[in-house]
Amino acid sequence: MGYSTAAPYAMSMAMVWKSCLAAGVAVIALWSAAPAHAQAKYVPASSQDAQSQAAVRQQSGQNLPAREIERRIVPRVRGQYLGFDYDPETNIYTLKFLRDDSVIWVDVNGRTGQVVRRSGGSR
Repeated sequence: MGYSTAAPYAMSMAMVWKSCLAAGVAVIALWSAAPAHAQAKYVPASSQDAQSQAAVRQQSGQNLPAREIERRIVPRVRGQYLGFDYDPETNIYTLKFLRDDSVIWVDVNGRTGQVVRRSGGSR
């Protein structure tokens, strides 16, 4: 046999492949056994931050609960209610509605529940 070095390989190539295969199987087994919460659905950090800040403000009594804001505003706007976004920098909830193929945005003060702006669609 001819080797490029003076001594033969310490491990045969078959042993190297088996070791790599075993390591790969171990990694897959550990990953699949991870708890479900570790594999949770991805939510953008900005969305998580806004949600957590809204929750903190609501729990401390600084903001009305989102459901209370919806209870006050949704009946006053014609159209299909689509949901809301929250901006923690301005403390504004933006409720979105669809009417006649137009989107209507209603901005509401998170602390008082008062409408501060309405845009889009025809009134």
